[in-house]
Amino acid sequence: MRIIVMGAGVIGVTTAYYLAKAGAEVVVLDRQPGPGLETSYANAGELSYGMSSPWAAPGVPMKALKWLFMKRRPLFIWPLISPRMWKWGAQMLMNCNDASYAVNKSRMVRISNYSRDVMPDLISETGIEYDGREQGTLQLFRTEKQMKASKADQDILAEFDSPFEVLDPDGCIAAEPALALVRDKFVGGLRLTADRTGDCRMFTMALAEKAAALGARFHYGQKIEMIRIEGDRVKGVKTDKLGLVTGDAYVCALGSHAPRLLDPIDLRLPVYPVKGYSVTLPVTDDAGAPQSTIMDETHKVAITRLGDRIRVAGTAEIAGYSNRLGPNATATVRHVIGDLFPQGGDIDRAEGWTGLRPMTPDGTPILGPTRYPNLFLNTGHGTLGWTMAAGSGRAVADLVLGRTPDISFDGLTAARYGL
Repeated sequence: MRIIVMGAGVIGVTTAYYLAKAGAEVVVLDRQPGPGLETSYANAGELSYGMSSPWAAPGVPMKALKWLFMKRRPLFIWPLISPRMWKWGAQMLMNCNDASYAVNKSRMVRISNYSRDVMPDLISETGIEYDGREQGTLQLFRTEKQMKASKADQDILAEFDSPFEVLDPDGCIAAEPALALVRDKFVGGLRLTADRTGDCRMFTMALAEKAAALGARFHYGQKIEMIRIEGDRVKGVKTDKLGLVTGDAYVCALGSHAPRLLDPIDLRLPVYPVKGYSVTLPVTDDAGAPQSTIMDETHKVAITRLGDRIRVAGTAEIAGYSNRLGPNATATVRHVIGDLFPQGGDIDRAEGWTGLRPMTPDGTPILGPTRYPNLFLNTGHGTLGWTMAAGSGRAVADLVLGRTPDISFDGLTAARYGL
């Protein structure tokens, strides 16, 4: 069976690996010169299984209004003349209620927990090195109000079997000793003990090599121009250099760019690009640096230890497909690392980056079948592509190959949008 995978980010590469491992003939197409060069390149580095929650939640609209007026705010909205943007925003607001949140959360946890369970096997069988650590995520609360509000998250974590610890300041410092230097800046935390960390780009590059060793062929520098349809099936994928590339089945794993390719064949996915920013800086003092991941609840910024580097990521900017990295774009993430770990790294040597997260209005990715029997989707993971990659890649690969996946696809497919 010959399968064409569109996209060589972490989602496309994990899908390609599982397909190749099963003996399929796999061809991967990507416009970049190598794997993991867009959203997978410099994300937060969190495998945040315990924090798999939709952004569309009760109370978020009011919080969003407050964030817009913060000096170092986590949210920016540029009001573009874009029907897609406003429709997506309206759909997201419609999901900001208790009932929708519960449904969407359960769907996301289904994928992230499956990914949590299969990731150790993937690492064991490949021997991949990716600066991985297994020391959990510490959600850090600066106020008592945040601490009390976390009780709702604790209830959900318990419901979905995601292990956690509620920590006082001493407990936070025991988990992250460098926080002793800024003890007065937080009141407690919620530690998600099953979470892992690692460099998504390193992982994607290494797994692409493993997939290639299994026979997968990667064609980089290929702009995918269109999907050709004949009758009710995909006939091929046209690229600017290879021309028409044909197969028995096709997987679209193009992240935020999936709608641009799928709109012309009447699959109008509600996936919208939400820009995020990060900086990566060298560790200068191990004792003053983070040991795993800390999530600053006030600024919605993650600080992650990746070997001898620190990755600081955050901000949600709704501005279409802009990849511009402005001179002050990383001000918030720079402030947070300096505020919480002032002695850990050299901020003057920080490398800035921006990427587009493929967000759905309900938070859940769009996986599996379409109205075209030989076209499958693996996109819309938002901020959780790295977290959900192993699980969604394996499950979609099973579906493409006619196997019964280990998880149900109920509520995960494009059918929930009437597509």
